[in-house]
Amino acid sequence: MGRYVIRRLLQMIPVFIGSTFLIFIMVYALGDPVAALFGDKAPDPATAARIRKDLYLDRPLWEQYVHYMGQIFKGDFGTAFNGQPVTELMATAFPVTLRLTLVAIFFEVVIGITLGVVSGLRRGKAIDTSLLVLTLVVISVPTFVTGYVIQFVLGVKWGWVRPTVSSNASFDELILPGLVLALVSLAYVTRLCRTSIAENVKADYVRTAVAKGLPRRRIITRHLLRNSLIPVVTFIGTDIGALMGGAIITERIFNIHGVGYQLYQGILRNNSPTVVGFVTILVIVFLVANLLVDLLYAVLDPRIRYA
Repeated sequence: MGRYVIRRLLQMIPVFIGSTFLIFIMVYALGDPVAALFGDKAPDPATAARIRKDLYLDRPLWEQYVHYMGQIFKGDFGTAFNGQPVTELMATAFPVTLRLTLVAIFFEVVIGITLGVVSGLRRGKAIDTSLLVLTLVVISVPTFVTGYVIQFVLGVKWGWVRPTVSSNASFDELILPGLVLALVSLAYVTRLCRTSIAENVKADYVRTAVAKGLPRRRIITRHLLRNSLIPVVTFIGTDIGALMGGAIITERIFNIHGVGYQLYQGILRNNSPTVVGFVTILVIVFLVANLLVDLLYAVLDPRIRYA
């Protein structure tokens, strides 16, 4: 296990470098950060040249990247165009989005797996067909449509919840946005779990457990569900980073000042340091989540061993 972890950590290095380099090129090569600083006004050539030199933008792109990565390893992600350090924006945005992601993951795990188990154990019956149709509808409807409809019905028309989230963004305020964020992923988790349960319920080890007279609950939880969760865990693990980075629409709908909000503002204003800094952290989140998922395989299935 130890060798496997070390090998995976070493493999993450080139992936991290390649991903961040592509992001850096797309942001800095396709836009002009100096022009973005001045908005609609044309900058004075001398002033623009001085700013480019101060920001290291007068060097070749690969030198800019090396310099930027060197600053990152020192904990300096640069300064946003409003003069605020990017690390300060991260300190306020990431905790909010992390809470939102935890709420969404909770809905995925609890509701998605429960519905998947129920559907898989009753394959071909009315409840299975109903859940398949319902999940298909959820997957088909865009998040911004679902978000605005739920916000209007529950928040504005019925007044059950606040239609927007306060600056504190506590867990109770994030329940509705978390549900909106999790809906599509929840539908996928339900379908994955349903398929895996329906396949494993016919396996030899399940028939053996039934023949031994084990209680039905123990057969489902200790034998059937444990082996059926591997594809579900894979999806949820990769979905963690996707939820944190893809929360732009949900955060805009509910006025949540998290990672999605900061990325949207950075892209809208061509704020290159903010975009590159936030996406760099999201790349790390993706890599760490994938590593944890791989290690979790051995916990779920004892037959899996890492050399």
